[in-house]
Amino acid sequence: MTQNIYDNDDFFAGYAKLKRSEEGLAGAPEWPSMSAMLPDLSGLAVLDLGCGFGSFCRHAREKGAGSVVGVDVSEKMLARAVEASDPAIRYVRADLDAFTLEPNTFNVVYSSLAFHYLKNLDALLAEIAKALVPGGRLVFSVEHPMFTAPVTPDWAATAEGRKAWPVDSYLKEGPRTTNWLAPGVIKQHRTMATYLNLLWRNQLAVFHVEEWGPTDAQIADWPALADERERPTFLLLGATRD
Repeated sequence: MTQNIYDNDDFFAGYAKLKRSEEGLAGAPEWPSMSAMLPDLSGLAVLDLGCGFGSFCRHAREKGAGSVVGVDVSEKMLARAVEASDPAIRYVRADLDAFTLEPNTFNVVYSSLAFHYLKNLDALLAEIAKALVPGGRLVFSVEHPMFTAPVTPDWAATAEGRKAWPVDSYLKEGPRTTNWLAPGVIKQHRTMATYLNLLWRNQLAVFHVEEWGPTDAQIADWPALADERERPTFLLLGATRD
């Protein structure tokens, strides 16, 4: 089973204070890039995997989605999502590492920063490929492999005095344990090549790859984002079912 760190009281309390938690999609700096990968959602069947507080589920309904399903392993996250939700959104508690879907069910499958927690991503992508209608679209983000490879999330100074992000054993894939918001958070490190090959192996045609970084305008509005140009924080991927 996927580690359910989001139901840890300390982790949840810290996560709830993040800008993306308090402001929803507007507080996620990568959202403009994610949004650009999405089709017109009017009348579509949408699935959000790792839906958290339900921000994208609500957005999909606001954009006219015909049906929306949000899935998460965390009881605490889903409880918050239901509190703020549209009754037309259906929320499901499930472990994405052991999740099955009905064939030809969804036009869009979306996931924000959830897949890097999963051991069995290959199996989930096979389910997604099966569940998408022909021409259906998968749009997701993960922590960039350069971000999941470090041993520690501490900045290090180079000989030139610049900030650098220490990367350890980039090609060694598997679980990495970090202390982020709470001790012992487990994420699955994969290379970029692995993410791409998993999509191709499951007959999902990649249409967009982005190593996300903030724009000048975003840094002007939120100066702390300048550090995110030292290495890509997020990997954004879009793929379609042929």
